[in-house]
Amino acid sequence: MKKIIMAITGASGSLYALEFLRLMADLEVEVHLILSEAGEQVMELETGKTGDQLALLATRRYDIKDFTAPFASGSAVFAGMVVLPCTMGTLAAVAGGLSHNLIHRAADVTLKERRPLVLAVRETPLNRTHLHNMLKVHDAGGIICPAMPGFYHGPQSLAELARAFAGRVAEQLGFAVAGLPRWQGLGDKDKKV
Repeated sequence: MKKIIMAITGASGSLYALEFLRLMADLEVEVHLILSEAGEQVMELETGKTGDQLALLATRRYDIKDFTAPFASGSAVFAGMVVLPCTMGTLAAVAGGLSHNLIHRAADVTLKERRPLVLAVRETPLNRTHLHNMLKVHDAGGIICPAMPGFYHGPQSLAELARAFAGRVAEQLGFAVAGLPRWQGLGDKDKKV
């Protein structure tokens, strides 16, 4: 069974995190969860789920100050890490190589071990500092995957929209996700969009 690290920070977009956790459960992937205080607040505000309820979808939950967590060291093998959603503050810490908490440390370890690190940044509009930090993380080997879902598949609910985006994030970590909506082209060139 593969295992990943998942961090949830205080950016809006908790539904993406919830659907990602459900998808990982369907794929039988171990999820080691770090939930920031702001992430927990936003999760409850946006979905009505508490941190304790969310932790039931994960294999294990870690305190954000717990630097004794296995993935605080590169010797512990994880398939990768996702920060979903990712605040601009977390992005800045990762870009700067800071380790003020377990989320930052886990991201730093993931990068240094050359494992996939996916940051699903969520902010609009973006300022120059945000863009600069995204480039720094990209240049360090991270994957910037903004929380910008596609609409071409005609999602019928927010959960369906979030599930499709969660699947795209999972694929960035190397997981095969069956049933994801895929762009098939127009086929009939006369077809109107």
